[in-house]
Amino acid sequence: MPNLETAPTLPGRGLFGTMPDGTPVDQVTLVNRLGWAARVIGLGASLQALWVPDRHGELADVVLGHDDLQSYLDNRTFLGAIAGRYANRIAGGCFTLDGREYRVTRNDGPNCLHGGKQGVDLLPWTLTEHGPTHAVFTLHSPDGAEGFPGTVDIRAEYTLTDDSLLIVLTATTDAVTIINLTNHAYFNLGGAIAGGDILGHELTLAADHYTPVDTNLIPTGELRAVAGGVFDFSGPRTIGARLRDGTEAQLALARGYDHNFVLRSGGGAEPSFAARLSDPVTGRVMELSTTEPGLQFYSGNFLPGSLIGKGGRLYRQSDALCLEPQKFPDSPNKPSFPSARLEPGQTYRHVSQYRFGVMK
Repeated sequence: MPNLETAPTLPGRGLFGTMPDGTPVDQVTLVNRLGWAARVIGLGASLQALWVPDRHGELADVVLGHDDLQSYLDNRTFLGAIAGRYANRIAGGCFTLDGREYRVTRNDGPNCLHGGKQGVDLLPWTLTEHGPTHAVFTLHSPDGAEGFPGTVDIRAEYTLTDDSLLIVLTATTDAVTIINLTNHAYFNLGGAIAGGDILGHELTLAADHYTPVDTNLIPTGELRAVAGGVFDFSGPRTIGARLRDGTEAQLALARGYDHNFVLRSGGGAEPSFAARLSDPVTGRVMELSTTEPGLQFYSGNFLPGSLIGKGGRLYRQSDALCLEPQKFPDSPNKPSFPSARLEPGQTYRHVSQYRFGVMK
């Protein structure tokens, strides 16, 4: 097994594994001129590893993942994957488009979560382009996949610049449908192998409201102000400071933070600032900008403690967190929420930039 604490020095393409039906799953390693590196695998076009420096210039992998393909197939926790066709939850696995009702696979109690039982995260994508610092994966999703209408072609492009990881997701359809894609990376800026939990990380969110949820974790439709409460990350807040506050019913429902925040930018053609995450121990800082109107902050509440990750490490609750830019959960059933509708001739486009630096 390679030294997982050491970043690869050369870019290139290889084989990550083989699907049960014999389909090969590619992996591609990106390396920038500063020695930062990222590895993306074809299963779910997933970000499998990302090495960035701390305040001393030491590189460490800051995203959770698995060392082998079978572990991804056996443990669906969306580590680094592109989630969809509809990221997050659809209430009752049901929505209506132009007067027609569609029923999609329920895989989260009564809900459809992250595209159903076999979302795009569990499918082998095709590596269609790659170079030293960029890679493109594509997926053809047929009409009716998991109950979703329209034949959809999806493209995920990863680019490693001198200070950022840029992810551009696009999709087209041959019939009216809904689409909502996100990258589901689990971040620990202390290091995915050597780091501790993320309770000491500090988080800032560019959001004045969030969408509270019901007992099935479906938004109620309310946009609730964050000011002064446990959801107030308008300035830097330590994640662990209020995570266990039993007086907040919303934290009890979700076992922590697993909520959509309404970004001030509201979504736009070009990325706007959404979040800042920092680790005082290593000094690493990540700033996220996105074109999406919402950001799901998930504090790793359902990592079971029995999940074996990279380097044989067991992943447990709050070992990492997710910041998932996306449309709001259950938007197809909430007319007041940003629309996830996509029509023939249109192109869905989602751009998210993860910029890394160190604390001054």
